[in-house]
Amino acid sequence: MADPRGFLKHTERELPERRPVDLRLMDWKEVYNDFDKSELQTQASRCMDCGIPFCHNGCPLGNLIPEWNDLVYRDQWKEGIERLHATNNFPEFTGRLCPAPCEASCVLGINQPAVTIKQVEVELIDNAFDSGWVQPVLPSERTGKSVAVVGSGPAGLAAAQQLTRAGHTVYVYERADRIGGLLRYGIPEFKMEKRHIDRRLEQMRAEGTVFRTGVNVGVDITVAQLRQDFDAVVLAMGSTIGRDLPIPGRELDGIHQAMEFLPQANRIQLGDTVDGQISAKGKKVVIIGGGDTGADCLGTSLRQGAEIVHQFEIMPKPPTERAEQTPWPTYPLMYRVSSAHEEGGERVFSVNTEQFTGENGKVTALKAHEVAMRDGRFEKVEGSDFELECDLVLLAMGFVGPERADLLDKLGVEYDQRGNIKRDNDFAAIGQEGVYVAGDAGRGQSLIVWAIAEGRSAAAAADRYLAGASDLPAPIVPTQVAQR
Repeated sequence: MADPRGFLKHTERELPERRPVDLRLMDWKEVYNDFDKSELQTQASRCMDCGIPFCHNGCPLGNLIPEWNDLVYRDQWKEGIERLHATNNFPEFTGRLCPAPCEASCVLGINQPAVTIKQVEVELIDNAFDSGWVQPVLPSERTGKSVAVVGSGPAGLAAAQQLTRAGHTVYVYERADRIGGLLRYGIPEFKMEKRHIDRRLEQMRAEGTVFRTGVNVGVDITVAQLRQDFDAVVLAMGSTIGRDLPIPGRELDGIHQAMEFLPQANRIQLGDTVDGQISAKGKKVVIIGGGDTGADCLGTSLRQGAEIVHQFEIMPKPPTERAEQTPWPTYPLMYRVSSAHEEGGERVFSVNTEQFTGENGKVTALKAHEVAMRDGRFEKVEGSDFELECDLVLLAMGFVGPERADLLDKLGVEYDQRGNIKRDNDFAAIGQEGVYVAGDAGRGQSLIVWAIAEGRSAAAAADRYLAGASDLPAPIVPTQVAQR
């Protein structure tokens, strides 16, 4: 602990400023300004190096947070990135996209603002790339075993990198035209510019991971071919079926799933041409769903030039401070304002949409009412009915499971009650020898930090299957898989 009084001397939590709203709405670049190195080191000095670091409890990766906080404060950046990479393959992703349950568990957060763990993390990795310290990690020997990883989101990429470094020949299959999964096409540029994915993929290719895009496994490659050509398979295709809203008028044009809308916007920023693009330009937009995906739709709609945007959430507005039912060190239920919410639009809580109406086959309005929670159920508030004009509706209500038809049903996997792939305590698909499951496909919709942790753990399990033993770290213990 470099400065044992750091948390007493520096009681304020400082983060980089967001660029002015009117400026950032003119482009798609990330919203934050650069953060001064000395200010970051001051923030790192606030870490108390607790005897029991509860930040570890909040982080499924087991990140060595007090260690690299201390190293950053001491200006030992190279040693810091080595400790960070020891547990996290992609801190450039988690540092930008994770909601930081580690900070919610920070002991300092009991009575002061928590340490800016996430910011230290992202500055560590960005500095490492700029300094040329992120180099290929080559295996000491090749095993002669081959693994197919289906899906190139954070879980699939983490599994692939770990297995490649263990000496196996790894092929990553992605049905889209570019690698990255939801990192590539679901996350808007203003949250994470895609150059961060591309520079990491360069490292992985140099290590020996082979990427194949435009391949729909189960169709372009049959299940029989998959099992014949590879010694093990890791299923990491995510949870991609969007939750629908089957109410009257759902069939009208102008009502789309968020994952129809967001990938098209990302493709435009990547230089593609999208015929018939779903655009919010000049439209009255309603986003149904108050989570991160809804906020992504909001920021995207505003940048496209929407006339007005409303974001609906069926849950009541959270409290501005940590709710009593989520005490420290749990992740707090509280009102949060993302960069997109700061930019415009109106957030509407405790509201339920009951009907879409339209003219000439196109949506023109929706009918809704307020709700109240009684005995664990939503009940209509009488007399609260209202109608709202709209000509674009985006459904951002989460995801209900992986797609089954092309691969999973043909492979013969089993499903749990929530529609996810059923797996055992070692991440193995039930009844499928040599097949492992990582990320949202088995866990259900979750955080990026869990996806990477599961990718690392599934890789360790696959490595044990292939080699009889494994030195790969597995941050998630079997009991955690069984409990989910």
